[in-house]
Amino acid sequence: MTEDTTSRTGAVSRKTNETSVGVSVNLDGTGKGKIATGVGFFDHMLDQLCRHSLIDMEIDVKGDLHVDDHHTVEDTGIAIGQAIAKALGDRRGITRYASIDLAMDETMTKAAVDVSGRPFLVWNVTFSSPKIGTFDTELVREFFQALAQNAGITLHILNHYGANNHHIAETCFKAVARALRSALEIDPRQAGRIPSTKGSLA
Repeated sequence: MTEDTTSRTGAVSRKTNETSVGVSVNLDGTGKGKIATGVGFFDHMLDQLCRHSLIDMEIDVKGDLHVDDHHTVEDTGIAIGQAIAKALGDRRGITRYASIDLAMDETMTKAAVDVSGRPFLVWNVTFSSPKIGTFDTELVREFFQALAQNAGITLHILNHYGANNHHIAETCFKAVARALRSALEIDPRQAGRIPSTKGSLA
């Protein structure tokens, strides 16, 4: 997957002393994913994000997992956000707003998004355990914080209820994916305009 000027694609390479991250996205894809972060549960969540947003993603990460998963998760969120921002360009013609209440078994989670150029995360999700397997549940928030800040989106995530922590995490990723799918779509009634009375979503 390569970045070009005729389609909504973006690619980011990011290297620090803690991680080496390569991400490419195609906002007008079919949800194809090629994902390898070295963190199994995180890969599963990113696969949900990719599949249900219909954003094609290639994600390759080498991180300091001998320390913990934190840097890998956060830096992946940063790179995905930056790649989405690149793919959006000036955000001309997009639907911009979307929200969804997403159910999975006993769990329901709401995600609402404004592709505004103004990054903000409202997080109202509580886990009953600090771990899902070996994965730190607090890293779910860290991922979405990094994604929102670097994509330039306002993102609200609210877990209405749920008992299973895996389901709570998964509904967060799926709900955000479905909201992004709708908000990033081109609205034919916009006729190529930037969807803001300001004339800019930079």
